Amino acid sequence: MADHNQEHQHGTMDIREHEKTFAGFVRLSIWVVVISIAILVFLALTNA
Repeated sequence: MADHNQEHQHGTMDIREHEKTFAGFVRLSIWVVVISIAILVFLALTNA
């Protein structure tokens, strides 16, 4: 259980893993959008 006798110090948590995960999510999202647009352009050009 959590120790309720200790005060939480704002800004002391190590968030490097959170930042790396978020950066990976953003990178993946950009790739998905780019690939989706490329597929739509391809379909438009081939009149599919």
